[in-house]
Amino acid sequence: MTVFRFLPLILLMSCSPASHAFKLEKVVSGGMLYTVAEVDLTEDSLELHWLNPTTGQPYASFSQVQQRLRKTGKTILFATNSGIYAPGLRPLGLHVENGKTLVGINNARSGGNFALLPNGVFWIRGQRAGVTETGAYKRLNPQPTFATQSGPLLLAGGQVHPAFNKGSSSFKVRSGVGVCKDGRVRFAVSAGPVNFYAFAVFFRDRLNCPDALYLDGSISAYATPENNTQLADFAGIWTVSR
Repeated sequence: MTVFRFLPLILLMSCSPASHAFKLEKVVSGGMLYTVAEVDLTEDSLELHWLNPTTGQPYASFSQVQQRLRKTGKTILFATNSGIYAPGLRPLGLHVENGKTLVGINNARSGGNFALLPNGVFWIRGQRAGVTETGAYKRLNPQPTFATQSGPLLLAGGQVHPAFNKGSSSFKVRSGVGVCKDGRVRFAVSAGPVNFYAFAVFFRDRLNCPDALYLDGSISAYATPENNTQLADFAGIWTVSR
């Protein structure tokens, strides 16, 4: 498993016309290094995967999803884990694939980061995306094409989650997704431990994303054609492909 061969890949992704609008880069903020994937839904194919239709079992790994997509003529440019999941590799909250709700909304009000309210849903409908507080999401119409629920919300309208504390000593590797002012989606995975406040401010002030959702913690990973940092199995997996 290759973890650190990244700089040459940044140049490849930034310069190759075959990669369309997709960008992958390293960003340093507040002394922390982040891997940031930028997705333009007018150019890029962003999809969510959980169960292999052949076996009915979770894909669990980036490589298994890649094998499936390769059969349809697609190549993964980027993959990362989706929201928090329960034992048995089952999404803990809402999971929508290709317009079908495979797991419904979770209204839990206690129990870990997922239930640190407000939490929310990252959704895609055609060439539009959003990060919406769970209660507000229930009023959305029509049904999104892809969606995942997780928590807590990092940002809502540029406002940091009220429970976050700048001086918090809870430092962990973190991954998240934001919908930014330019309409693009940006995934970020920290290279080391950060607290929630710093992670939220990174999305707001460096990535220009007023709305962002926490995806998961220390197990978070990503994959590219030349790099795979996955060490644990996942439930939902997001992919950018061509």
